[in-house]
Amino acid sequence: PKENISPACPRAGHSTPSSSRMEPTDRVVPADANTDCPGSNAEAAGKSAACAGCPNQEACATAPTGVDPDVVAISERLANVKYKILVLSGKGGVGKSTFAAQLAYGLAARGRDVGLLDIDICGPSAPIMFGQQGQDVHKSNSGWSPVYVKDNLAVMSIGFLLPNADDAVIWRGPRKNGLIKQFLKDTEWGTLDYLVVDAPPGTSDEHLSIVQYLKQAGIDGALVITTPQEVAMADVRKELSFCAKVGVPVIGVVENMSGLSVPVHGPQLRFSAGAHGPDVTEQVKAVLAAHLPHLSTQAAALTAHVDVFQASRGGAARMCETAGVPFLGCVPLDPAIAAAAEAGRSLFPDEDEADPDTLHAMNSTSFTAVKAIVDGVVRGMEGQS
Repeated sequence: PKENISPACPRAGHSTPSSSRMEPTDRVVPADANTDCPGSNAEAAGKSAACAGCPNQEACATAPTGVDPDVVAISERLANVKYKILVLSGKGGVGKSTFAAQLAYGLAARGRDVGLLDIDICGPSAPIMFGQQGQDVHKSNSGWSPVYVKDNLAVMSIGFLLPNADDAVIWRGPRKNGLIKQFLKDTEWGTLDYLVVDAPPGTSDEHLSIVQYLKQAGIDGALVITTPQEVAMADVRKELSFCAKVGVPVIGVVENMSGLSVPVHGPQLRFSAGAHGPDVTEQVKAVLAAHLPHLSTQAAALTAHVDVFQASRGGAARMCETAGVPFLGCVPLDPAIAAAAEAGRSLFPDEDEADPDTLHAMNSTSFTAVKAIVDGVVRGMEGQS
């Protein structure tokens, strides 16, 4: 039964991967903390004079300090999880949850045992992106059983616990922290190769909690998602700063929505004579067929590319070079990826599961980019060539 929760591109690899691996420090300082922050893990966190006016004051004051027995319990619960990966972004709306879902699907398609934990308490996306809306989390004396998408892919999210999926979750930091702790402590993942944690945007409550609660279990790395424009990267730089300050190694940065990629013969692309003129799509296709007959069929996959978000300051590749973290590559905007997320489908299906839309996506530039990044994550974690 449901819980009674009352809601009130440039080429990759141009930066130096080794520089992103940092040892944890004793003092955990959020990216947007005051200058004299005592550290979110200090006894004085949220209570000293230096904390006055800090946006993290309430979260720090209510977060656990000292030796938390639940942190030990979490470490024991996750003892059989090989790799724990955070998917982060300082900015909302950059496709982080979509990428987290496809990362989990891609790892599972490679035969790994995978769990995805959605800790976006106010905006859970996992039930939709895994096609599991309406599913329940089952409780027993030994813990909570996650929702299984397939035999080697399990998902946990507050979205499975809400009585009504449209209810708003209006919680302050302490209650959100408590649920994240319960997810980590009580979910029965069993033996996993990867636990992917999909975090909300920002560097506050949920992020501090997940780092502190996994302090003993260990975080193997963070995958950071951005889009090319400076308005997104300004916040993503703060996320990279957060990772450095709390000692979370950065696996790499992905530049998502790096241009729009649309098949010319697909239903999404239309041509008109002027902004409000008549539709001339069929005439344009006829011209293409006459002048480029070898590219005029659906099978030829002639694709149009448009730079939607301008990389005004060099995009993610330059940001990674400056920050000294790995750049994993660019993924174009692609209607096929958006459709897969909406329908809860994998871009990496078994042959008997692939529908025509997914088969098209698997032949696209975007799919090739996503696959290369998943391969890069596996190499980074497992040291595979």
